[in-house]
Amino acid sequence: MNTDGSHILAVDDEADILEVIRYNLMKAGHRVTCAETGQAALNAALADPPGLIVLDRMLPDLDGVTVCQRLKADPRTRDIPVLMLTAKGTDPDVVGGLTAGADDYVVKPFSPPVLAARVAALLRRAQPEAPEGTPISVHGVEIDPGRHRVAIDGAELRLTPSEFRILQLLAGRPGWVFSRMHIMDRVKGEGTVVTERSIDVQVAGLRKKMGDAGPLIETVRGMGYRFKG
Repeated sequence: MNTDGSHILAVDDEADILEVIRYNLMKAGHRVTCAETGQAALNAALADPPGLIVLDRMLPDLDGVTVCQRLKADPRTRDIPVLMLTAKGTDPDVVGGLTAGADDYVVKPFSPPVLAARVAALLRRAQPEAPEGTPISVHGVEIDPGRHRVAIDGAELRLTPSEFRILQLLAGRPGWVFSRMHIMDRVKGEGTVVTERSIDVQVAGLRKKMGDAGPLIETVRGMGYRFKG
């Protein structure tokens, strides 16, 4: 079953918590569908397959562990990452959730930015990056890793090695949010000192060189950067 990586299914029977999840994930650029029961979550996952499910453990009908087990047992939904969200934070509770098939576990009360970051990390893990040498073509931007060449609407850009790697990373997965730390890991090399501030400076320089296409690189407040999906 094809899933939409930008689409998140949030499941919680507490309306205020569900709204916090919905608001913060939408602010991070996701499309969010909400469900308040386990059965509604199962139905929603089949009707409009999400890229990830944020699933409360304590639900009024089917508990989150049962929902997760059913999702992972169904070939139509088994590959959808599940982040279990719960007030139960003891070791047996966490182990039980992970054993049921959850891919990550966040304990309430939670920090919305941390939850959004964990969601972004799971989504990246679920969608392997294209091979390093694969050409990229998106929104008029052409990237040829083999020739280390970038062109926008046919006009070639002169980029530094770091700028090239940043653009290759972001454009290789449009719509996905990459933290500054993730970008730092990609661009650093031997003898090179990379900081979060230097990433911001390089992104600013890259946008300037891209001209009218510069806004294709979007800032996600509190998270990092993404290439327009």
